[in-house]
Amino acid sequence: MSPEIAAAIDSINVTLNAGGMNTINIVLAFVMFGVALGIKPHIFVEVFKSPKSVLLGMCCQFLLLPAFTFCLAVLMKSWISPMMGLGMILVASCPGGNISNFMSSLSKANIELSVSLTAISTALAVFMTPLNFLVWGNLYLHIANVAGQVPTLVIPLWDVFKTIFILLGIPLTLGILTSHFLPKVANALKKPFQYVSIVFFIAMVVLAFAGNLEAFMKCIKYIFLVVFIHNLLALAIGFGVGTLFKVPKKDRRTMTIETGIQNSGLGLVLLLGTSIFAGFPPHGGMLVITAWWGVWHIVSGLTVSTVFNLYDRRHASKGRIAA
Repeated sequence: MSPEIAAAIDSINVTLNAGGMNTINIVLAFVMFGVALGIKPHIFVEVFKSPKSVLLGMCCQFLLLPAFTFCLAVLMKSWISPMMGLGMILVASCPGGNISNFMSSLSKANIELSVSLTAISTALAVFMTPLNFLVWGNLYLHIANVAGQVPTLVIPLWDVFKTIFILLGIPLTLGILTSHFLPKVANALKKPFQYVSIVFFIAMVVLAFAGNLEAFMKCIKYIFLVVFIHNLLALAIGFGVGTLFKVPKKDRRTMTIETGIQNSGLGLVLLLGTSIFAGFPPHGGMLVITAWWGVWHIVSGLTVSTVFNLYDRRHASKGRIAA
């Protein structure tokens, strides 16, 4: 990517008025409420009786993915702009995506583990998202030697905490309470909310980039490749760690999906709805990376689910032939 193209991507300016931002916040809160509808307290008890997969999943999500993303961004620094690198780190710092439970069910993975990892990563995101972004973001700017171009990355942790707590903490709590005290209502709402999640991501990207669609389409082929490589890395981390530590097949599939599907919707809200980057130069690179992740991980999640199902069918047919 030439410096001119990188500069053009970073110059994409995305703004939302108060009404648009409030709409995104409200819809994201409803989506997180939908995720929590599948969470029942007894699930945690069962999963934590054998916590190996949970601990490995959290390690992939909040330790390995941000660290490997930092390494990837440094390796690609001559091809991407610093803002695109920071966008990759922001996405990697977010918790697991809110459609991962749906993808896990399609993949015949461990649904209980998926729900547990989603719930735990979402709860820990209140602290771990700003912490990971602060640590790896600052280190990236230092290693990439762009301190003279980009101001030191300083995150108002209290603002981020409030944003994540309102968007994630409250809906998560209400969803769990609904699942516990009104199970019939929760079961009726769970599937519709999962499909709304997919529509929400697409609608949010369209809403955010409606005024910059032409510029976005011009840079999509560059963004596509960066996000494709980054997402492939995330999926490989989950699958590789699960294989290395010999967790059950269903757990390995869940770890693959949970690590490969990120809550990039939260990343967009942090970019557009907080004052974190008020002192930065144009950072369209962060926005397009984060936005395209929200679209692409739906495609990759469905693809991985299909691959897992084809694998099962092939081995089932071999078993029938052998019998």
